[in-house]
Amino acid sequence: MSEGTFRSLRNPSYRTWAAGSLVSNIGTWVQRTAQDWLVLTQLTQHNATSLGVVMALQFGPHILLLPFTGSAADRFDRRRILVATQSAMFVLALTLGLLTLTGVVALWHVYAFALLLGCVTAFDAPASQTFVSELVGDRDLSNAVGLNSTSFNVARMVGPAIAGVLLSSLGTGWAFMVNALSYLAVLVALWVLRRHARRAHEPAAPRGRGFVEGLRYVRQRPDLRAVFWMLFLIGTFGLNFAIFISTMAVSVFHEGASRYGLLMSIMAVGTISGALLAARRQSPRLEILMTSAAVFGAGCAAAALMPTYWSFAASLIVIGVAALTFANSTNSLLQLAVEPAMRGRVAAMRMAIALGGTPIGAPVVGWVADTLGPRWSLGVGAASGFAAAAVLVRYLVRHRHLRLRLDGGRLHVQLDPA
Repeated sequence: MSEGTFRSLRNPSYRTWAAGSLVSNIGTWVQRTAQDWLVLTQLTQHNATSLGVVMALQFGPHILLLPFTGSAADRFDRRRILVATQSAMFVLALTLGLLTLTGVVALWHVYAFALLLGCVTAFDAPASQTFVSELVGDRDLSNAVGLNSTSFNVARMVGPAIAGVLLSSLGTGWAFMVNALSYLAVLVALWVLRRHARRAHEPAAPRGRGFVEGLRYVRQRPDLRAVFWMLFLIGTFGLNFAIFISTMAVSVFHEGASRYGLLMSIMAVGTISGALLAARRQSPRLEILMTSAAVFGAGCAAAALMPTYWSFAASLIVIGVAALTFANSTNSLLQLAVEPAMRGRVAAMRMAIALGGTPIGAPVVGWVADTLGPRWSLGVGAASGFAAAAVLVRYLVRHRHLRLRLDGGRLHVQLDPA
């Protein structure tokens, strides 16, 4: 099992990249947790709408800059793009940390830094995802995607716990400083990989036409359109965990910073499990994508009804498994289903839809939490999961002639070849 699950780690270049990414991901989750806590408890009076605005500013640039980000990843040296973006994120985290430590930080500062960070990550995300394919090749791409998610979600478990300790002992500013230092690990890894990363022999996107050709390519593929619609629904209205968890912790269960961080870490137990399961699979399948969307909806519905802190925490594990399985499946399916020369643009579209929908969904979910209560905001997440599953069922019925049959008491799904 371990040989299949961790096979990409036999590649020395990928090991170097994975080690640096793990350290950086931990720092990222430290900052995310601290930033949410800063806005919710220090700069506002438990105002979830303000938190939704921060998320909107941080993820909105993925849509606004879409005509440039994917083409950049397809046309330019991805390692150099990553050096530039990681350096910029280091400076942003360091500056926000200094503002917080000196006591002059204001809500508009957080808004401004969220917007700047969103602009940088809009270029970083597609370059990072497609850079992995240069390191491991198509054969191990699905496995590497799963291991990347494992790293990200190990960090999701460790980072909030570290943030909880920092928030309660040293203060919010030191959490931002820890994140700034973590970017140095990725920069060191990229420096080491300057000789090892092999450049993919892919045709460059024509200047000025890359984004348009990418849109035309997706429009001609009903399978890609279905996956993108699913991403929009769950990414916009479902993946608002900062709002769901923080408002439930503060407003429903009346817990403090350490218990809030614990909830984020507990959810990461589920996401790590989902990531390892995804890494173990040889290839992603549409049936898994449909199931994960439906389970995500059911998990959010169950979480909304949980009466105690610990029962709510248990439901987060289910949500974590489903969310990570869904995210990994879309990533692997899209990268393996498209031509290598289109991967950067399709990856940028994926990130723009999955994260760029946040400017729409986060303020809405935050308003629902403020007006109707946090439990109703989880109901919005549940509806997004069920709607996404319905979108894929519609595609499978229309284009793959979905059929169900019983064989020996077990339900089997039959599809025509893609």
